[in-house]
Amino acid sequence: MPRFSVIVPAYQVQAYLPECLDSVLSQSYPDLEVIAVDDRSPDACGEIIDEYAARDPRVKPVHLEENRGLGRARNAGIAQATGDYLIFLDSDDTLTPGALRAIAERIEATGGPDVLVYDYERTYGDGRRVRNHLAAELSERGPAPFRLTDRPGLLRVLMVAWNKAYRREFVAAEGFTFPPGYYEDTPWTFPVLMAAGSVATLDRVCVHYRQRRQGSILSTTSRKHFDLFDQYERVFAYVADHPELACWKPELFRRMVDHYGVVFTRPGRLPRGSHGEFLRRARDHHRRYRVPKARLRRRHVLIRFGLHRTFRALRYVSAVRRRVRRAVLGTARVVRSGALRLHYRIQLRLPLRPERALFGAEGGYAGDPAALEEAVRRYAPHVRTAWLADPAHPHPLPPGPRRITPGTAAHWTALARSTYLFGDAHLTRGLRKRDGQILVRTLGGTPLGHTGLDLAERPTAARGTDHAAHLRDVDQWDHVVSGNRHSTLVWERVHPGRYTTLEYGSPRTDVFQRATPDDVARLRASLGVPVGAVAILYAPARRDHRRTQHLPLDLPRLAHALGPRFVILARTHGDVPVEGARVVDVSAHPCRKELCLASDALLTDQSPLVFDYAGLDRPIVLHTGDWAAYEAVRGAYVDLPAAPPGEVGRDEDELARVFTDGRWNSARAARLRAAFRDRFCPWDDGRAAERVVRHIVLGRTEPSPVVPPAERRPVPSAAAARRGTAGTERQPLTTVPHPAEPHPDPRAAEHR
Repeated sequence: MPRFSVIVPAYQVQAYLPECLDSVLSQSYPDLEVIAVDDRSPDACGEIIDEYAARDPRVKPVHLEENRGLGRARNAGIAQATGDYLIFLDSDDTLTPGALRAIAERIEATGGPDVLVYDYERTYGDGRRVRNHLAAELSERGPAPFRLTDRPGLLRVLMVAWNKAYRREFVAAEGFTFPPGYYEDTPWTFPVLMAAGSVATLDRVCVHYRQRRQGSILSTTSRKHFDLFDQYERVFAYVADHPELACWKPELFRRMVDHYGVVFTRPGRLPRGSHGEFLRRARDHHRRYRVPKARLRRRHVLIRFGLHRTFRALRYVSAVRRRVRRAVLGTARVVRSGALRLHYRIQLRLPLRPERALFGAEGGYAGDPAALEEAVRRYAPHVRTAWLADPAHPHPLPPGPRRITPGTAAHWTALARSTYLFGDAHLTRGLRKRDGQILVRTLGGTPLGHTGLDLAERPTAARGTDHAAHLRDVDQWDHVVSGNRHSTLVWERVHPGRYTTLEYGSPRTDVFQRATPDDVARLRASLGVPVGAVAILYAPARRDHRRTQHLPLDLPRLAHALGPRFVILARTHGDVPVEGARVVDVSAHPCRKELCLASDALLTDQSPLVFDYAGLDRPIVLHTGDWAAYEAVRGAYVDLPAAPPGEVGRDEDELARVFTDGRWNSARAARLRAAFRDRFCPWDDGRAAERVVRHIVLGRTEPSPVVPPAERRPVPSAAAARRGTAGTERQPLTTVPHPAEPHPDPRAAEHR
């Protein structure tokens, strides 16, 4: 007897059915059967099902003799099911990776509830993903399982059959089946949830709900939308047969009236000329099932009295108001933009402010610009600093710099009259650099993938980059901050200009030398890392060749293989869902350097973060599963698999073995990391920002001596501290003495 019976009815979905079946059969939890029901589809669905059944014995094909509709096709699948739990999946939707394992673990943790409700995402053809806006109702906090009376808000979640797992014995005992017609989910889900003796939730996206442009039943114009009245009659008939459920009548009444309003107002559903009839039938149901003292909304009143023309008139008035509002706002934006351009031109004619510095970065107060701003306040306190930041940005500003909102008059004033400008492309948009201004450009760390002019041959990675505009921007640069010789050689070739390269190290990594073990402990506690656990920071690179981002690794499977000793801190791109036991989603954490400090090791692929993390001198493990694709799409300046900063693995199994057998922290890994640091971190002694500030603001063109690698003391990881390698008490960066004899300039070293 399998754990899950996944029932997939198919009708005219030959283009989507293989992806649907693959998403089920490739799950890391294999204890399942797939009951694929061919609802007499006129296309190749039946043949596709038979092909999958021939390849995989877990697929049970069911061919109906005539087209019976979605509900009856599901009933045919239920009759063939033998699993403990029933899961329904529409044939144009897909399960997310690791979904069944997460469902199985939640069922086990909650004692086998009658119904488990999980979350979904709407996926669009342009790559967008939108999570259910009522995901908060699926919170796993509080006791579980529970009765619906304990969490009535679940009735607000989309009433469909495919976002739940049902205990098969419960379904059979209650005799639940799907009725014929459209909206067959309505008389199934309401009775099932109300009758369930135990319900649990899983706060995880398990289904990708495809939003098709054509072919969806709900987007079809048909009189079959009148079936909705029959379905709600079945719901209220079930409540009438079960008097103990009478308490749910007010909520069911509100849901019914709201549902009728949606169908009535949604364009493309009801045939032309049938709206009046639909509203009259809705009025009859309103009168029949209305509960005394029920709260009425405006839409409810219109349906109650069948005010068809009033309903349409109000919709027309609302549409006119929206159009007028958009027109007024558009005019106001044009006027404001013109006024700001005039203001900027006036400010350009006023004298520069010699003790003003403006900073900005694409990701908020972070990276090299943030480190440089802090260094200016420390080493040149006579200079007043300001930061260009959106007030809603998650990065909080420290006390000291003035916050300036982009696009305001203060922004253009600071851009025109500040003597020092430090930042990336976010700062220089719209800049007309004037004589006397000093622009210091930061370029985002050490380059791994192709950038600048090299992207001219990489259209997928370039994504419409205007190289002519980029070169005009380069012509305004005075200085470029570089972390090593490799970066210097790349920047000067792909960003050709008259600027001076300041090869002084990576300011963003200075904090690694100043942090203390207490800082590390505090950060780990804030992230929920258990005491004694080994925290692995998983930071994959963005896939330029993918419109939508996917996790390269099955994190629940990897965490399961690693065991309870390890915790994975996952930092992903976009809205990629991250779930699983001992997997913590830190994608929304505002500070990447804090995540590095909190971790004991880095697991990454082709992310440039590998160069920054090397400055911590902590273990790095490289995932090389799709390195060839990265090289083909983006191009690489460094062959990481050939000269890795640590151990290498191609998939979850190899990576799990690297960690469980101790190779991730072996002597060999330390030697590889040392060679990597010698090549890419020669200046990273915690004083890179100081060198830049002394050169630019204080006029000291000779860089401060670099602390030799043997004398550097990056903060140890929690695991290293437990092994007794924490070292002696640390001192603040400003008290680190200069060596008596300057260390040789790292730029003079020969690098491979």
